Amino acid sequence: MKGSSDFVSFRTTVCGIAELGDHCAFGVSHVLSILDPAAPEPPVFASVGEHERLELRFDDVIAPMPEQIVPTAREVEEILAFGRGLEAESDAHLLVHCHAGISRSTAAMTLILAQARPDLPPAAVLDEVLRIRHHAWPNLLILEIGDRLLSRRGGLVRAVGAVYRRQLDRRPELAEFFTASGRAREVELALRSRS
Repeated sequence: MKGSSDFVSFRTTVCGIAELGDHCAFGVSHVLSILDPAAPEPPVFASVGEHERLELRFDDVIAPMPEQIVPTAREVEEILAFGRGLEAESDAHLLVHCHAGISRSTAAMTLILAQARPDLPPAAVLDEVLRIRHHAWPNLLILEIGDRLLSRRGGLVRAVGAVYRRQLDRRPELAEFFTASGRAREVELALRSRS
């Protein structure tokens, strides 16, 4: 979904690989691609106009797992550096994508917006991410690292529990899916946010 609020001065879009063609047609100035380590380069970028692009490759995990590449502080620092300065560019349009546009990309967008709006509480930042991508489930590890780098004192991590809870209220089967995927900590945050 294309962002069009006054939350930040630049336009924002989050999507999955299958949606890239539709969103790139709107014209984007900055693309943050988060891909699986072995995934091929999305062919759509060969036909997109001039833009700045950062490509990162790691798996959608929140703890070390066999044969999976875990996001680290280095990648999160790159995300924040890429987002820095977008406010100063006229007519900037940031597109962040991962495989499905649900977890890694929405975590990255959360951090970029939190960096751009340090004056706002974490819950307001996450509400904006949900407005941009209503089925967001931000990757907890990326948020934990970014929270530390942005000196948010655990605020983003505490606030994301309410996002997980909203998604579980809409789709309870997600609890089993994320637990089976090694992401039980996210489900536990959702359950704690109910009390």
